[in-house]
Amino acid sequence: MQDYKKEFIDFMLECQVLKFGSFTLKSGRHSPFFMNAGAYVTGSQLRRLGQYYAKAIHENFGDDFDVLFGPAYKGIPLSVACAIAYSELYGKEVRYCSNRKEAKDHGDAGILLGSNLRDGDRVVIIEDVTTSGASIEETFPIIKAQGDIKIVGEIVSLDRMEKAKDSDKRALEIISQKYGFKTAAIVTMDEVIEALWKSDGSGAISAEIKKELDAYYAEWGAAR
Repeated sequence: MQDYKKEFIDFMLECQVLKFGSFTLKSGRHSPFFMNAGAYVTGSQLRRLGQYYAKAIHENFGDDFDVLFGPAYKGIPLSVACAIAYSELYGKEVRYCSNRKEAKDHGDAGILLGSNLRDGDRVVIIEDVTTSGASIEETFPIIKAQGDIKIVGEIVSLDRMEKAKDSDKRALEIISQKYGFKTAAIVTMDEVIEALWKSDGSGAISAEIKKELDAYYAEWGAAR
C-alpha cells in the first residue's frame, strides 16, 4: 500500500471522518462504520485533504485533464481544495467547477459556479463517497449539456466496496461500465481494514468491530 494511502487512513480517523460503531445509512442498511466528509472543517484539514485527492488523481488518471467538477454540495470544497493542491504538488493549473442545486438568474447566472465548461474540456469528477451511484445520474447530464466535454474519470475518497442497489457489483464499477469512464478511490475499505486491523488487538479496529465488518461484508459486500 502506498504511503499516502496509509497516511490518509490515519487522517480520516484523526479528523473523526471515519468512525466505527453502529450506524443506519440512507439506504437503510445497518453499518459498523460511517464516513462523513463534512467533518473536514479547518484550513489545515482541507489543505491535506486536497493533497490526498491530488495524489490519487495523479496516480489513477495522470495530468491530462483541465477541470475538477465537484457536485453540490460536498463536492464544492473538494474541487477547490484539490485544484489548489494540484498546483502546489504538480505545477499544473486546473480549473474547478460545481453545479448549483437551483439555477441562478442574475449576476453569475446559470447552473454552474466556478469555471464554465468549454468544448474540448477534459473533466475529472470529484466526490466524497459513492454508495449507490445515484449522484452521477444527476451530474452526468449537467456536464454533458455544456458541450463537447470528455469525462476522464471519477474519484472518491473511500470505496465502501459494497453492493449497489439491485446489483452484486460496486457502485463505482457500475458507473464505469454504464458511462464509459474510469473510477477510482483514494482508499478502499479493504485497505482501511488492512491498515487498522491487527490480530494482536493493537489496531484501531477492535476484534468486535472486525467481527461486525466481516458479517456486514458477508451480506453486503460486492462481488470480487
